[in-house]
This record gives sequence, structure tokens and C-alpha cells, in this order.
Amino acid sequence: MQTHVIPVGFDYDRLIAPLVRDRLDVDRVVLLEGAVGSEANVEYSQHLAEKLEQDFENLLGAETDRVSVSDVYDYDAAFAQAFDLIAEELDAGGEVWVNIASMPRTVSFAFATAAHSLAVEREEDRSRIHTYYTAPEKYLETELAEELRKEIELLSDLADDADDDRITERVESARALLDEFDERGTTIGAKEIDGRHVVEIPVASFSNVKPFEELVLFTLGEHGEFASVSDLAETLASDLGEEYTDSFRSKVIYNVDRLGPGGKGYIEQEREGKSHRTRLSRIGELWVRAHEND
Repeated sequence: MQTHVIPVGFDYDRLIAPLVRDRLDVDRVVLLEGAVGSEANVEYSQHLAEKLEQDFENLLGAETDRVSVSDVYDYDAAFAQAFDLIAEELDAGGEVWVNIASMPRTVSFAFATAAHSLAVEREEDRSRIHTYYTAPEKYLETELAEELRKEIELLSDLADDADDDRITERVESARALLDEFDERGTTIGAKEIDGRHVVEIPVASFSNVKPFEELVLFTLGEHGEFASVSDLAETLASDLGEEYTDSFRSKVIYNVDRLGPGGKGYIEQEREGKSHRTRLSRIGELWVRAHEND
């Protein structure tokens, strides 16, 4: 079973043409639709998803599902959704292809990182996980801008002859839009997301997680930050019903080191006197969120 996971943005050709041209096997397609943004953008994306659904079924005979992404700017939620979706397809015995050519970068990067994380964590399934990108043959924005310039010239000539205020108004509006395009490109401003204008994209770990390391990560996820590794070890011993000994503390310290900045990167620490304040890193938080239902 060849399953293609495809976030749908404002593209059509890049999401289906390479599969047709390269004659790739496509048994099942999961189309991801954004549900956040301007009404016009959401409607346009949904229209493309409907067209893709029909064409994947008609041209490639693929079973097609459409899945909503509740917030295309919530990287953590997109990562967890991607991790669950890809893992489910792998568990069913399929081969998964993740297209990252479209949709906002937060979703594309979240799905790429989730695919990478699963390839690291499930070494036996690594050959069944693929992430791919398709470049467009051309961009339409510049062509649309050039056509608009020609329309402005035509409307300006008509306005001179007809003395019609409506034509003059449309010319001024079109010129203002072109001025913005020439000055700023295809986008304007920087959107604030959760109080910040920067969404950090964490790097996936290059090592899988051992059973006791999982306990450490889940404990940090449940309790948050610990003032010291000793406090973390005491909590772990209590949760496991084990005696808190120097040997157990040393075991926790060893595993925290393996999960820390010099190891797998799931934990970050801040020195305070003789202790190290210990918490999950961003990728550690994502790992816990993706595995919380295991």
C-alpha cells in the first residue's frame, strides 16, 4: 500500500503532476486542508482539495481522504498530527510518501520533521518512509503582475476618452496594489503567532529512545521543570515504587546526560549553583506530545 500524505495550500500541479508523470504507485492519498486564515484563502484551498480528490481518484484510482488541520500555524499540533498519521499508515503495513511542496511552512516542516523522527525511532520501517518536494515549472505571481500592468495602461487610455470615475478608481486601486507588489513581493508583514513573530522549527534527534529514557521524558512532560536532577530522580523512584539510592540517582544522571544537549537533545539544562535545572527541549516536548497516547 503506497500512501501519499499531501498538505494542500494554493498549488495543484505540484501535488499531482509529478506522481502522474513519474508513474508512481498511489493506492491511497491523505489530503490535508487548512481551516485557519482568511475566508477567501480557506475557500480557495478547499476548492483545490476537492479538485485533487476527484483527480486522484479518476486519474490514479487512489482511495482519497480529506483531513482538516485545525491551525496551520500551530507547529506542535501539526507535528503530533503528522506523527500519528504516518505511524498509523506504517502500522497498517503501508509505505508513506510525504509531500512538503505546499501549505504554510509550519505544516510542511512539521510533517517533514515527524517523518524524520519516525525514521530514526523505527529503524525497521526506515525504508518505508519518504519525504519529497516538487519544484514548480514557473510562478504565476509575476505573470499576473505583468498582465495587471497592461490592464492599467488600457484602462488609463479608456479613462481619458470616457471620463469615467469608475475606471479612474480601478486604475488607482490597481496601481496601489502593483506598487505594494514591487516593493514587498508576494507577501506583506509578519504575522504574530502566540505572542511571537518567530516559530522555532526544532531539529529531530538522530537516535531512538530507550525504555528508561522514555520514563525520564514522560516524567519531565508530566511535572515540567525540576530544580535538579536529584529532584527528578526522587520523583522517578517514587513513581516506580523503587528505593531512592545513590545507584538509582546515578542511573538517572546517566540517562539525562544521554538525553541532554551533548546527546540526543531532548532535554535542556541550566546550571544554578551546584545543581542543574532540568526541562524538556522543544524537540523533547514534541516527542512527549507525539507519544502521550502510547
